[in-house]
Amino acid sequence: MEITLKAARINAGLTQREAAAKIGVSKQSLSAYETGKRFPGPEVIRRIEEVYGVSYSEIRFRPEENRG
Repeated sequence: MEITLKAARINAGLTQREAAAKIGVSKQSLSAYETGKRFPGPEVIRRIEEVYGVSYSEIRFRPEENRG
């Protein structure tokens, strides 16, 4: 089952600020990853997997387009 990056963070019980600090990126970078404006590199993906407790294959890095 795929989940969005934002949902994975929320499931881990972390705010954007907390998650960004644990992953080692800025809050702005994490926000860009969650909205699909930027894509994290391999090292950041590994840290996301560790911090969120999910594997790369479970995360959908490009959120659904807003409709309406």
